[in-house]
Amino acid sequence: QGQLVESGGGLVQPGASLRLSCTASGFNFRPYGVSWYRQAPGKEREMVATITRSSDKTNYADSVKGRFTITRDNPKNTVYLQMNSLKPEDTAVYYCHTVIFTHIEVWGQGTLVTVSS
Repeated sequence: QGQLVESGGGLVQPGASLRLSCTASGFNFRPYGVSWYRQAPGKEREMVATITRSSDKTNYADSVKGRFTITRDNPKNTVYLQMNSLKPEDTAVYYCHTVIFTHIEVWGQGTLVTVSS
């Protein structure tokens, strides 16, 4: 059974950087677009960044444009989210997501990012 495993979260101060990783196991990431979502306490889950299967297109939420960068390494079956200039409002659980075989949604377990001084 395919699954996604996120890592790289932690507690950082405002202005710091983190890089999140999402690694697929049990299936090949290569044919699929991948997204990062986040959910802050008391808020709905929101899309943060998306990348196509060939990395030719990316899309970002307005709140993270210019600060976050999504990339992928298909041979490693891994997608990354580089987060720079972090703000307290970036505090959330970050989830990796993809849809395989056109209709099967796969979510990771999430990794917590806390931005606080």
